Amino acid sequence: MKIAVIAAGEMGSGVGARLHRGGATVMTSLAGRGPASAERARRAGMIAIADDAELIAASDLVLSILPPAEAVALARRLAPALAAAGGRVLYADCNAIAPATVHEVGAIIAAAGCRFADVGIVGGPPRAEGYTPHLYASGEAVADLLPLRDLGLDIRPVAGGIGAASGLKLAYASLTKGLTAIAIAAARGAANAGVADALRAEFAESQPQLLAWLQRQIPTVYPKAYRWVGEMEEIARALGADPAGDMFMGAAGVYEGVAAAWADDGAPGLDFLATLYGR
Repeated sequence: MKIAVIAAGEMGSGVGARLHRGGATVMTSLAGRGPASAERARRAGMIAIADDAELIAASDLVLSILPPAEAVALARRLAPALAAAGGRVLYADCNAIAPATVHEVGAIIAAAGCRFADVGIVGGPPRAEGYTPHLYASGEAVADLLPLRDLGLDIRPVAGGIGAASGLKLAYASLTKGLTAIAIAAARGAANAGVADALRAEFAESQPQLLAWLQRQIPTVYPKAYRWVGEMEEIARALGADPAGDMFMGAAGVYEGVAAAWADDGAPGLDFLATLYGR
């Protein structure tokens, strides 16, 4: 199978590497990407093809794996090449986007005459030692994704049509990444009040399992917080008029602050988190 994985970020390159090891020919586009993406693609065994028309013409399947804010733009960018492929290519949106957004992407792909699947990824990138995330998939084209199981991916069909897989993904992220945002806010409040050491001691006594999870989770957030901003905004969009949507817009702001501190001076700008959760 010939598969285009766009783009070669942490998740995309992890998926690409797993597919490559499974025997697929894996390609990518590095348009707009930096040296780090190029190096991840090289290590994953992905073939970089600069021209969109050439990339799509060489592919049976496109997996869109991007920061949420880029999902619609990528579909629009590739639509002419997909149309030129004459409906032969299956396009799977694997991004953390709201059901309404995935329907928007699906409409673009349908107008290009191609099949479309909705995929929600739960978990981190595949790892060489065998770990793989759960890839929930919905829509009429799900059956065409099942061969990816033989290439090493855990494809899990979910009923409900387009939007169901993305809805499941965002509901899961509402808890995991929402809880992480609350933990960051708790650390800020404790630091402002000068009680971070006391709070850590209380967590260790009364919430040891939660503290252990946060100490694993929080240090991994710093370099990828910028990606989670859009994900929180998509959760808010999925919730619509529900007041909880405002909470997730607040979480987006929390991750914006973490991303800005990391980009500005790295870990020193996030010292308020270190006392509770480590570095």
